[in-house]
Amino acid sequence: MNCAPERAGCAVFHKLLVANRGEIAVRVLRTAKEMGLGTVAVYSEADRLARHVTMADESYLLGPAAPAASYLNVEKLLEICKRSGADAVHPGYGFLAESAKFARAVVAAKLTWVGPHAAAIDAMGDKVRARQTMVAAGVPVVPGGTQPIADAAGAVAAAREFGLPLALKAAGGGGGKGLKVARTADEIEGAFRTAQREAAAYFQDGTIYAERYLENPKHVELQVLADKHGHVVHVGERDCSLQRRHQKLWEETPAHIPSNVRDAMRAAGVQAAQTIGYDSAGTIECLVSGDRFYFLEMNTRIQVEHTVSEMVSGLDLIREQIRIAAGEPLGYGQEAIRLDGHSIEGRVNAEDPLDNFRPAPGMLTAYQEPGGPGVRVDSAAYPGYSISADYDSLLAKLVVWAPTRERALERLRRAIGEFKIEGVPTTLALLRALIDHPQVADSSYGTATLERFAATAFAGSGGSASQTATTQPQTSEVLAVEVNDKLFRVRILDAPEGGPRLPAAPRRPKQRKMAAGAGNDISAPMHGVVVEVQCGPGQSVKSGQVVAIIEAMKMMNEIRAHRDGVVAAVHAVAGGTIEADSPLVTLE
Repeated sequence: MNCAPERAGCAVFHKLLVANRGEIAVRVLRTAKEMGLGTVAVYSEADRLARHVTMADESYLLGPAAPAASYLNVEKLLEICKRSGADAVHPGYGFLAESAKFARAVVAAKLTWVGPHAAAIDAMGDKVRARQTMVAAGVPVVPGGTQPIADAAGAVAAAREFGLPLALKAAGGGGGKGLKVARTADEIEGAFRTAQREAAAYFQDGTIYAERYLENPKHVELQVLADKHGHVVHVGERDCSLQRRHQKLWEETPAHIPSNVRDAMRAAGVQAAQTIGYDSAGTIECLVSGDRFYFLEMNTRIQVEHTVSEMVSGLDLIREQIRIAAGEPLGYGQEAIRLDGHSIEGRVNAEDPLDNFRPAPGMLTAYQEPGGPGVRVDSAAYPGYSISADYDSLLAKLVVWAPTRERALERLRRAIGEFKIEGVPTTLALLRALIDHPQVADSSYGTATLERFAATAFAGSGGSASQTATTQPQTSEVLAVEVNDKLFRVRILDAPEGGPRLPAAPRRPKQRKMAAGAGNDISAPMHGVVVEVQCGPGQSVKSGQVVAIIEAMKMMNEIRAHRDGVVAAVHAVAGGTIEADSPLVTLE
């Protein structure tokens, strides 16, 4: 199963560029090093001191913090491949991981793409096409349309055909972005417009389709592996139902579903991968309602939650991706994959569950990971780590394994108690509270469980109070130096007494209150980009009414009025950036 050419690395490539950042970049680099591959990291100006930068053999600057100028810059990434001698590219997840255009550009540059072939990405990347493909393959899909919706009138017609509640979804979407639910006829037009706006912002494609929204189903996904020789296996399923804003927070395997549903889903997932000639690690996402399951989408990349499948199978899924990209056959069949015990992953995000999960950029003043038997933490964080508003809020993935689910919950409870993070609010306390939730304890939870819980019982529990303690920043004897955009680390051996010292990490600013308004001003609770302003001078607004939408840390945040009033002035414009605590709107 391992690469064993004459020299280190895989037979067809020897140096891997990781076109990503954060914990997934760290994760890929670790496996690449174990396989003897040379490693190349890329980074934005905001990530100069990031952990993945220090881990790689070579690191190169992409550009400014904004993803469009850095991690999404295809031309720059290919230029760095040429400059560094990297002959393979692993995209991680997010950013360009599901870009067929990027995959084709990598291959055209005579590099190895560590992922599925571009046609498979195309087939599954457009959710409308994916539904059509699965229908043709005989895989059940959620009741809904297989054609795009052109306008709000089309959404109204879809509601008449498929019923309410209706999910309006981005054709090029994923991760809950570009997904809005209309529960009443009055909500359809607004839900369509918002879904279309998010789809265009996140995926540069405003195409929307509709399907019946299932109330509180289980969101269960199947991990598959497929090589370039026609072999397809699955690595079991994961229950990803505990979500906020349609984005996952807790994942576990195996899923608590009827055995006949499990068997049928596994067979359908393998069939789906074979239908499109898939050739990498991938995930078939489904909704389970009662004793039926429905295809939702396929993610043509490694998933955030791949960790729990690794824990129960013993496979290194990143290694398998790299082997497959090198053209190796899997070398084993379904019967060789043994799924043992139970594993749970909790996502530790820099966001505040007490304030509608608002993103919380800032600096970590303390960071200490748990350990012990059956505990794994995938993270790129450290004391002094700066969380940028330009990227996702994920800080760490806390993963546990135990022989039974009951013991896995006990281990997760213990590990959360050991995990120390200060400086920003996080989801740790919510994860801890979920362990004792009755529906989590008996595995009966669905996709609506977490948000209902957070809005009621958890909201009054004190939850994840923001930490404001500070620690003394440590200095280092190693100086980071960039020469022609390549990073070098220089160790100071003979600094004169009283001579120049390396700069300490900047002190973290005061914790900002996350309220949207006080007095006459409705203020921005975080730094971000103003996507839309929904009021104008002279307009009356009601308490709780949305007045603006701000995008921060890959999330759309609705900013609501804190009281009734008439708009005296609007201080923000769509497309502009705004700083935390700056007024958006002033009321009379």
